[in-house]
Amino acid sequence: MVDKYGGDLKPSQLITIDGNVMAVAFMANSQHLFSRTDILEQAGVSGVPETYEDVLSAAAKIRAAGIMEHPIVMNMKVGWNLGEVFNMIYMAHDGDLFKPGSAEPNVNNHKGVATLNMMKALTEYLHPDHLTQASDQTQGLWEAGKAALGIMWGSRGGVILDDEGSSAAVTSNTVLSSAPSVAASGVSTPASTLWWDGITIASNIPDKDAEATFAALVGAMTPEMVSANNDDAIWLIDGYKPGPAAAGVSATAANGANAYPMYPYMGAMHNALGAEIGDFLKGVETAEQTLADIEAAYVLSAKEQGYL
Repeated sequence: MVDKYGGDLKPSQLITIDGNVMAVAFMANSQHLFSRTDILEQAGVSGVPETYEDVLSAAAKIRAAGIMEHPIVMNMKVGWNLGEVFNMIYMAHDGDLFKPGSAEPNVNNHKGVATLNMMKALTEYLHPDHLTQASDQTQGLWEAGKAALGIMWGSRGGVILDDEGSSAAVTSNTVLSSAPSVAASGVSTPASTLWWDGITIASNIPDKDAEATFAALVGAMTPEMVSANNDDAIWLIDGYKPGPAAAGVSATAANGANAYPMYPYMGAMHNALGAEIGDFLKGVETAEQTLADIEAAYVLSAKEQGYL
């Protein structure tokens, strides 16, 4: 639908909750797999990994061949990033973070244990300071040629594939593909969550200000803007021509990745995950104790916020 401000909005751009339009999406994002195909070939790995088990197998071959000691990079900085890795892998196990129809936590189970064990297995091939690394650090390692497999945001694809900050050997051999699934889970869901960046207007501002803000933002969503900035984002706007940088997000979505849970109490769960998982990865606690700590931290926060 074309609005009076010049934007061409599609129904798929309208993000709704309980039937109410909450935002207008303009770009998509997810974490997915980045691969150095030249290094995989050198290590005798056939094709790009499709599961986390494949990722671990490929990493072991790369190390055994003496190519890289720490071939994997992931955004596992303690806090939000670490919590999101759990979300992605847990949901790929077909796990529900909450008991059906409630805000009650639901991570202290065999799927939670399997998720933590997979995260622990991955850390064996991550750089030693992985618990301090988020997007800037993982992108830097990739562009420096110090990684062969990465789980990074699709929005980093354009800057990684461009001709700045890296070498031709890295950029020409970097391939973006779907987020891996977890073979042991028995389901093929990619271990990722789908995200949208969108515009939203505060409900408590005057109508005149709201209209002016909406006009400025939506009026900028034009094919001409997209054409001038095509590779800077994975646009949800007419005129966008997906390139190599969009391949990973597109494949992750096409393969059925879950959307990030938009519950009002999800923030409390995400915070608890990000704060508690580090002890398990450091070998301080068992998986079961860590999951119990996560649920206890979540329950305390959820009760304080009135969700339980």
